[in-house]
Amino acid sequence: VLLVESGGGLVQAGGSLRLSCTASGSTLDINVLGWYRQAPGKQRELVASISSGGTTTYADSVKGRFTISRDNAENTAVYLQMNSLRPEDTAVYYCNAEEEYSGDYWGKGTLVIVSS
Repeated sequence: VLLVESGGGLVQAGGSLRLSCTASGSTLDINVLGWYRQAPGKQRELVASISSGGTTTYADSVKGRFTISRDNAENTAVYLQMNSLRPEDTAVYYCNAEEEYSGDYWGKGTLVIVSS
């Protein structure tokens, strides 16, 4: 599975960005798609995930501000709508796919910078 993120950039606090992740390869057996982030000097953390059945999970810090969605038809895309962005949301955002038989896959990441 190959994952490619896009949509990162520089935005002012309070603004919005929409991240996209396209998946190719053996996507039919992807169970969970998610977004993680890693800020400078910090560990990578889960931001949001969505199962094939549509169950979503969010980090407490983004609940009510971020929304994850996916293209369920072929597991070929996952999106992260980020609203009311804060400087502490600044990080590299990574797309993740949990495939039924071969485990986890990661994209290379897209940088989000939120200025105050």
